[in-house]
Amino acid sequence: MNDAPSSAAEPNAAETDRPATGPGAPMSAENPWPLRVVSKKIGDWLARLGEVWTEGQITEISHRGRTVYLTLRDPAAEVSMRVVDFTGAVAACDPPLRDGAQVVVRAQAQWWDKNGSLSLHVREVRQVGLGELLARLERLKKLLAAEGLFAADRKKPLPFLPYRIGLITGRASDAMRDVLKNAKARLPSAEFEVREVAVQGPKAVTEVCAALAELDRDPDVEVIVIARGGGSMEDLLPFSDETLCRAVAEAVTPVVSAIGHEPDTPILDYVADWRASTPTEAGKKVVPDLAEEQRGLNISRTRLRQALHSMLTRESDALAAARARPVLARPETMLEARAEAVANLAHRMRARVDSRLERSTDELEHLRARLRSLSPQSTLDRGYAIVTDAESGAVLRDASAAGDRIGVRLAAGSLAASVTEKIEQEER
Repeated sequence: MNDAPSSAAEPNAAETDRPATGPGAPMSAENPWPLRVVSKKIGDWLARLGEVWTEGQITEISHRGRTVYLTLRDPAAEVSMRVVDFTGAVAACDPPLRDGAQVVVRAQAQWWDKNGSLSLHVREVRQVGLGELLARLERLKKLLAAEGLFAADRKKPLPFLPYRIGLITGRASDAMRDVLKNAKARLPSAEFEVREVAVQGPKAVTEVCAALAELDRDPDVEVIVIARGGGSMEDLLPFSDETLCRAVAEAVTPVVSAIGHEPDTPILDYVADWRASTPTEAGKKVVPDLAEEQRGLNISRTRLRQALHSMLTRESDALAAARARPVLARPETMLEARAEAVANLAHRMRARVDSRLERSTDELEHLRARLRSLSPQSTLDRGYAIVTDAESGAVLRDASAAGDRIGVRLAAGSLAASVTEKIEQEER
């Protein structure tokens, strides 16, 4: 790579940079621009950009004499750019810059005509101090809290017995060993899907987010642990990154934050569904203690057996007491008592019916006697007769109404008679 800008154009450069058929001719497949023209135009466009302020994380520093070359990376994206310092701005930084430092630079974009590469020429470098980092983290924390990412009602419960546990941790780290050791000590059958990633530096956020997305898509993974041991605040900055925090908040699978750094709590702890103070605590939290659960089951089984035995004894005693009662010991006594009552009722009913029949018979005889006394037959039986007109059959009550022929009804039989004489009744 050429370390210096391209030299000034020679006096005849304007003529040599023109398109082959003249400066005014339009571009086409038949009339292309020479590569030197395209490269120069890109340089001209970038020159109009002027100086810019940008921020990033240093991933590489190299010195070649008094010239310093940096690689500046955006920690939240796969974006990096070469930075060149000819002015001594990097050397003037106190404390000296190191890999992973967060810096703000004022630079001019520079296009290298010869090889078509882009870099930033540094004019000024400022390290982002601890106070500024803390202020930024506090602003980010307030923003995420206002959006509800810390709300308790959005926290997902951890599964009691996860089928498989996702673990995102550093490569061959103590944090990974602590989580696996403590989890398997409590539940030897626990299964893990481990993703070893960078847990500090410029690649940490990208790799952790990628591992989180992969495990979140796995239907067998029921909880995800993000674990890292202790470290300085600068080392733990990736776990306060906005991109990572939002990725954790959007995850469907419950997430446990196990960043072992108590004095300064990373923002990930507030967003995660559960926070463990250390990876060791996370290993104990995500799985139940098999021995403790077995003891609990044994105690519950004993209590259940005792309660069942007590209930059976109580019910047996109650059944024996019920069977000892006379009504159950000799159940026919209940029928005998009821039979006697039924017999008494039947006797009373029979006596009432007989009494009622007797009274009704007497009343019937009285009615019969009255009817007989009022009957015309009884009158005839006393010697009276009923005389009727022979032609009309009407009862005669007046001798003047009698015709020649009359009928006479006696107590026994009837007579047909002829009237020979009418006798007037004497007045009394």
